[in-house]
Amino acid sequence: MRGSSHQTAIPPSIDALRTGLSAEGYICGKSLGTVAYLALSLGRPLFLEGEAGTGKTEIAKSIAAMLGRRLIRLQCYEGLDAASAVYEWNFAAQMVTIRASEAVGSADRASLTADLFSQDYLIERPLLQAMRPHPEGAPVLLIDEIDRTDEPFEAFLLEALSDFQVTIPELGQIKAPEPPIVILTSNRTREVHDALKRRCLYHWVDYPDITREMAILRARVPQAADTLSREVVAFVQRLRSEDLFKKPGVAETIDWAKCLLALDVIELSPEVIADTLGAILKYQDDIARLQGSEAKRILDEIRADLG
Repeated sequence: MRGSSHQTAIPPSIDALRTGLSAEGYICGKSLGTVAYLALSLGRPLFLEGEAGTGKTEIAKSIAAMLGRRLIRLQCYEGLDAASAVYEWNFAAQMVTIRASEAVGSADRASLTADLFSQDYLIERPLLQAMRPHPEGAPVLLIDEIDRTDEPFEAFLLEALSDFQVTIPELGQIKAPEPPIVILTSNRTREVHDALKRRCLYHWVDYPDITREMAILRARVPQAADTLSREVVAFVQRLRSEDLFKKPGVAETIDWAKCLLALDVIELSPEVIADTLGAILKYQDDIARLQGSEAKRILDEIRADLG
C-alpha cells in the first residue's frame, strides 16, 4: 500500500483531500469529497450506500493509503455476531497448555485459568484490532456490506461505535486510545436501521458520469489507449440504461479494460464484446440479451455519438 510507512495529517481542505485521493488512484467527485472531508475532520463515521462496484470499498483503501494508516476490514455476512467481530480464544493452544500442565502434575488451577485467558491466547478480530494503539495513528476501520448482517449485530455496533470500546469478560474493558476512522458500506440489499445511520455522515455513491468514469479508467488502467478507453466507458455507460438484472459498476469497467488489454484489443467489435461479456455482466440472462445484434446496435450508437 502506498503511503503505509508514514502518517499523514488529515488534509486541510476538500480540494486537498480530493488531490490526495487522486494520487492514490481514486477519482473523487465534489459531493463525496465534501462528506469524506467532514467525516475525517469531525471524527464521524462515514456511511456509504450504493450499488455494488461503485467504489465504496475503494475509498476506504485509498484514505488509508493517503493517510499512511493501517486498513482493518470487517467483511460482514449473514449470521455475523459480536464475538466473531471482536475476538475469540485460541482453543487449540489452550488445550495444549492444559495437557502440558496435566503431564507435569500442576495443581494450581487458578493460576492455570488466569494464564489460559490472557493476551497470549487471545485472537483479535477486526473491531478489537481497531481499538488497539497503532504507531502510525488511528487505523481506518472498514465495515464492509453492513446490510448483510442482522439487527442484533447492528445494535451491538451502535454501542461499539458510540464509545469506541469493547468488553472481554475475562480481561475487562478495552477502549481505543484514539477513535479509528470508520467507514461503513451498504449495497442496500436491505434497509439499515436509522439509529445506525444517524451516528454517521451519509452519502449515496452513484455511478459516475462519463467524464469521471474516463478519469477513473485512465487512473486505474493508464496503459489503455485513449480510443479503447472512450469506447469501453461509453459502452458501459449505455449498458446502464438498458433493462438489465444487474448493471455493471466501475469495478466491471476496469476489469473489462484489463481483459481487453490482455487480449491485445485495439478497438471494440461485436465479436470481442461477445467473447468478453463475462467481465462486465454477471448474470446469464443479461449476457444472452446482449449477444449478437444487440451488442452491435449499442456499439454503432456509441461510435456515432463519439464521432
